[in-house]
This record gives sequence, C-alpha cells and structure tokens, in this order.
Amino acid sequence: MSVKHPVVAITGSSGAGTTSVTRTFQEIFRREGINAVIVEGDSFHRFDRNEMKLAMTEAEQNGNREFSHFGPEANLLAELEALFRDYGETGVGMVRKYLHNDGEAKPYGQPAGTFTPWEELPPGSDLLFYEGLHGAATTVGIDVAQHADLLVGVVPIVNLEWIQKVHRDKNERGYSSEAIIDTILRRMPDYVNHICPQFSRTYVNFQRVPTVDTSNPFTARTIPTADESFVVIRFADPKVIDFPYLLSMLHDSFMSRPNCIVVPGGKMDLAMQLIFTPLILRLMDKRPKRLR
Repeated sequence: MSVKHPVVAITGSSGAGTTSVTRTFQEIFRREGINAVIVEGDSFHRFDRNEMKLAMTEAEQNGNREFSHFGPEANLLAELEALFRDYGETGVGMVRKYLHNDGEAKPYGQPAGTFTPWEELPPGSDLLFYEGLHGAATTVGIDVAQHADLLVGVVPIVNLEWIQKVHRDKNERGYSSEAIIDTILRRMPDYVNHICPQFSRTYVNFQRVPTVDTSNPFTARTIPTADESFVVIRFADPKVIDFPYLLSMLHDSFMSRPNCIVVPGGKMDLAMQLIFTPLILRLMDKRPKRLR
C-alpha cells in the first residue's frame, strides 16, 4: 500500500488575505516539525506578466473585456490537478515559481514577472501546501478539488476584499484607482463563475466581516483592523468539531448556526491554530478519510 502524502489547499481571490493565513500554517508546520512544500497559485498562471498584457489586449480586441487571471483560460488547471494528484500518490510533482519582483528574480537571473523552469519537487517532504486562486477549482474535464485532503476558503466580505486589494495595489504595486477598478470589473464574471463556487467545496471557510462602514470600498482611507472585525468560520462537517472547546478557548465567540462559530477578528490566528493543528496532525497520521 502506497504512503499517502497530504495536500492542503488555501483558496481565496486577490486581496482576500490568504498570505496571512499561510503564515499561520507555517507556524503550525514549524512547531510540529512538519516539512511542508509551499506552492503559490501564481506559478500556475498560463502567461507571464508581458504575455498576460498581450493576451488581455487580444481578448479585448476580439470583444472580450472579461479575460482575467480568475478564469480557467488564463491558468494551467490541468497541471495543477496533476500536481495535487501526483504529490498525493508519490510525494513528488512538477512545479515552478513566478517571480513577482526584482528581489525574487535576481537569484535566477531573470526579469521580474517571469516563471522559472519546471522542475520536480525533491522527495522527502511531509505535506504539500497550496495558496492561490484555484485550490478547489473544477471545470470541464478537470477537478483540482478532489485531490486535496484539506480545503480552506479565505473569503472576506466583498467590500472588505476590495478595500484590501485597493490598498495593496496602490501602495505595493503603484496602480491607479482607475486601473484597480478596471481590474475588478473585468474579473467579476470569472469571480462569480469560477471563484465563488469553490467555497462550497471547502471543508472550512473563514469570512472576515468588518464592524465599521465599508459602503464605498474605493474611498476607504484605511483597511478595517482585526479588532474592528468579526470572523465567521463555517464547517462543512460540524459533527467532528468540538465547538464547546472552541467557545471556551476563544473569548467572546458565539455560535450563529449549527455549523458556524463567530470569533472576534483579533482571535482569528488563535482560532486557526486551534482548528488546524489537530487536523494537520491527523493528516500526518495518514488518516484515510479525506477532509473536503
């Protein structure tokens, strides 16, 4: 019988906050001595930065103003499914890196916005951890979700997601407000058709809900802080969750539905530690039942 190699996937759209969730998982891996391979979803885009600009221009000239990174046409979903499947079966698979900036690109002697060559993962890792747009994606002939052992959605309410995206793209990438709004509008059909459905396939979703006014996300001067938020945590299978324990450990938390617990935003990291540490350890014990 072959040894099962766990695959954990964190799915959220641009600006959702998946990077902070990844840091929490990295802390769990470090504390528990787990050798995890981390794969970024950007590395499975079909086009590099310049190619994507050309592809968008060509699509627009052909009357398609909705071509975006969120849709299957701009991504290598078959290759992503193959990675999840192959890693689960053998502990290896084909990966590459997307070099976001000059700092990431310099060691490879390549321009920023390009991909490194494909290469096989070295054997011996304990777990594959994916963070990106399509960890629970399905489309015609492709089912990435079926090969993940634990699927997690990170889904702030949409106005908060847009605020986070606007601030990141302005401050870190130098984009104008007009360019950011254009991107959001262009992505909307793919967001509805290919991003949102994934959150019905996840085992657990984290949705941050601000308690301050976010009515116009494009004029918000600051991002609502954790202390100005609640986090709604939804479980697909609440029967295996010890809610009394979570309620006792997470002060001021409460149940909103039989499968949902609401926690203060500042306790999101603690909540993830409490929820995911035992789940990860069960996966490491070669638990046969998949958590999806």
